[in-house]
Amino acid sequence: MSANEGPSLHVQGHVLLGHDHEVGEVWVRDGRVSLTRPSAQGSSMRRLDGWVLPGLVDVHCHVGLGADGPVDDATAEAQATADRDAGVLLIRDAGSPRDTRWIQARADMPRLIRAGRHLARPKRYLRHYGLELDDPEQLPEAVRTQARAGDGWVKLVGDWIDRSAGGEADLAPLWPQDVLDAAVAAAHAEAARVTVHAFSDEVVPMLLAAGVDCIEHGTGIDPGTAVEISDRGVAVTPTLLQIAQFETFAAQADGKFPRFASRMRRLHARRYEQVRDLYDAGVQLLVGTDAGGTIDHGRIADECSELVAAGLPARDVVAAASWESREYLGCGGLVEGASADFVVYPADPREDIEVLRHPSAVVLRGKVVAGARA
Repeated sequence: MSANEGPSLHVQGHVLLGHDHEVGEVWVRDGRVSLTRPSAQGSSMRRLDGWVLPGLVDVHCHVGLGADGPVDDATAEAQATADRDAGVLLIRDAGSPRDTRWIQARADMPRLIRAGRHLARPKRYLRHYGLELDDPEQLPEAVRTQARAGDGWVKLVGDWIDRSAGGEADLAPLWPQDVLDAAVAAAHAEAARVTVHAFSDEVVPMLLAAGVDCIEHGTGIDPGTAVEISDRGVAVTPTLLQIAQFETFAAQADGKFPRFASRMRRLHARRYEQVRDLYDAGVQLLVGTDAGGTIDHGRIADECSELVAAGLPARDVVAAASWESREYLGCGGLVEGASADFVVYPADPREDIEVLRHPSAVVLRGKVVAGARA
């Protein structure tokens, strides 16, 4: 359709552009948003009605990763499709062993911001997931490589169980402070941001001292540190679907690694309280499912529901899952001329988070790709 043929979509109802910023209708012309009623409405115009959000965002997702490591392209496509059909139109990859740049070339796939491969150490992370560095001193150069291979993000594994300690094994940082400092500086020199897997409390001060940009999971963050994180402008992705598995991890470690098992149970027990502490401290919370590995894709509504169960207001969870995360990642929302990436719902998810489970239409690059008889 050419520009003078009129819009292809007319979206009417409640179009949420941001906090307390709502319009009654928008139009889509050649895949772009228009906030201005056209002078002529083409005969091929299609109308969608409902509550409209800028496309949802999963900021901790692993397309191309399965329980045993890398998956084939067909499986990666199915993963991305499941996310898209759930309303996720923007994904920040949080580490993948597969080169998924081909997804970025597909107009029917969610927009993908890649972080390259997880950077870890041998026997200090899940096998076949990350790039394992024999010598910690290799980290800064590995960060440079991943920064140049990715899309402005690098993913580090900050801590993991240290089984070499035998019965005393517990979570422990992977990197010396000076190496971590140099690695973060190397990423920033390449205009990349750094996000870090962190379960323990021990690693968090190290990450803040190094100047990381984002923390994944963050289960060891105490209320006082949460205030410092907020002051520094560091974002946190709670990944409550992942933390829900900590009791299972503890049960698997019982007997052999009792200290680790005890810690994982403590972190699991306070997961909701800990998220509320982050929220109360003013930390920017991002929404990520940790899909890939052992968690199915397409579960953004489950993650949002968990955040509400933790005590966060539904309207703030919706904002974090949509326009706030889009702004954080530099992708913007529904403004004049922007790509028409949005999700239509039958009711207001800010009033009932369960509405996110039932998108009536998913629109990507101006085309209805799911729901509404796509």
